[in-house]
Amino acid sequence: MAPESLEVVVARYREDVGWTRNLPDGTRVTIYGKGGELGAGADEIPLPNIGREAHTYLWHIVHRYDSLAPVTVFCQGHPFDHAHDLHRVIREMAAGSIAVSDFLWLGFIIDTDDPRGGRLFVPWGKNSEGRELPLAAIHESLFGEPCPGKFLFYPGAQFAVSASCIRRRPVEFYRRALGLA
Repeated sequence: MAPESLEVVVARYREDVGWTRNLPDGTRVTIYGKGGELGAGADEIPLPNIGREAHTYLWHIVHRYDSLAPVTVFCQGHPFDHAHDLHRVIREMAAGSIAVSDFLWLGFIIDTDDPRGGRLFVPWGKNSEGRELPLAAIHESLFGEPCPGKFLFYPGAQFAVSASCIRRRPVEFYRRALGLA
């Protein structure tokens, strides 16, 4: 894959994203800033600080649906806690050594949680109120079908996805998801 066929979308909240300067030449980089102070670069796009990285990714898909790169890597402002080898993987994608025909998760942990987030989300250190997730209601609203009994959980929410995979669903699907984020 030529580097220009690859876009890296970064959901930034005040992190230093200088690491993006080390991506292969020709790789498009889009940085969305949610931390108030911009500073990652002149092309950083400000977004409201809502919905964590999921909101950022969905915003990008909705607003760029017709002009998505053939492959987009979605990652956090400091992606290396969850994908320590991200630079290598992106270099290999740009060189054509790693093909992304649909979806490629970029991380090293896979777990499961229940429809209320009881196993992983409720006790999570960043969930100081111990609140549950309304996954069943979100799933039913988005997909129009009953919620499964458990969900696969990929910490870090970082992945590569092809434009053709995204476009298997209409843009209205992603608008609806963005409204739920």
